[in-house]
Amino acid sequence: MDQSADISAQRRPGRGAVSNASGRFDLSREEVWDGWEITEESRLLRTELRIEHARSLITYNRSPDLPFDRSINPYRGCEHGCVYCFARPTHAYLGLSPGLDFESVLVARPNAAEVLRRELSARRYKVATIAIGTNTDPYQPVERDHGIARKCLQVLAEFNHPVAIVTKGALIERDLDILAPMAAKGLVRVGISLTTLDTGLSRRMEPRAPSPARRLLMIRRLAQAGVPVRVMTSPLVPGLSDHELEALLAAGVEAGAKNASWIMLRLPREVSTLWQEWLAEHYPDRAARVMARLREMHGGKEYDARWGHRMQGQGPYAEMVAQRFKAACRRLGLSEEAPPLRTELFAVPPQKGDQLSLF
Repeated sequence: MDQSADISAQRRPGRGAVSNASGRFDLSREEVWDGWEITEESRLLRTELRIEHARSLITYNRSPDLPFDRSINPYRGCEHGCVYCFARPTHAYLGLSPGLDFESVLVARPNAAEVLRRELSARRYKVATIAIGTNTDPYQPVERDHGIARKCLQVLAEFNHPVAIVTKGALIERDLDILAPMAAKGLVRVGISLTTLDTGLSRRMEPRAPSPARRLLMIRRLAQAGVPVRVMTSPLVPGLSDHELEALLAAGVEAGAKNASWIMLRLPREVSTLWQEWLAEHYPDRAARVMARLREMHGGKEYDARWGHRMQGQGPYAEMVAQRFKAACRRLGLSEEAPPLRTELFAVPPQKGDQLSLF
């Protein structure tokens, strides 16, 4: 873990954030001259994986802005490196930076499936759709070696438990052997985040996520396997990608998506600084315009965290985007609402050592 705030561009190829400033609960990580005139090697940032043994897994929320009340996260941090990720501030709770640490110092929870099985088996548990990928992507590159998300999915399939997955990761195709049978029972749906069709913008803004073309292929393959797919045009960036809204939806429909949603760029806590640093480095000519639009939609602030406002903003510009989205969905035959997933099939499977019924 690098302790300095400013990291040279030569050291961070393939990374999204520009800096690695201290988190809210961390000690200062500013470099201090130690008096020795020694030239030190400047090394590339490598991904570091830490292990956490989870004591609980299902996280509950009461937000009226969200279509689910519970979620699970096999990993903390995300190597995709999307500079705009609203989950970056959660890394501060680990004593890590929401900047480059978020995408290079990851935490895996190898016992996640075991804990999930225990929580679903509890007598007091009441079934409702579990969301995966709402904080960090379950199909980020580290999943290829550790398979924690797949093990959790296997548990959900055993319990006939409904699940909604959000991802940019092409690795989800590996799990079609689980997803397709679940979809046939009405137990799963998948949202694929499609932020832009511009490969250059995508590579700069989300450097280790699959390309736009690859994500469209993901939609196609999931849809062909019978898995319901939502194209998520999120986040839309005013002055940078919002002009692509209709094209994104049309591309999603052509690939097989049946539902759609949109969210405006959100800049909670440290994300605002990280985003503005990124804008200054990659799009200095548009930075003022982008930030002016965002402030316009949040009452003069860079972000308004109030329920009902944080996802899409307010004011004339936000309303215009909402109208464009609805008009495009009507024209393309996309629905904003997906059919509810089934909950009546849920059942705790027999466990080793259970007493069998005599009747």
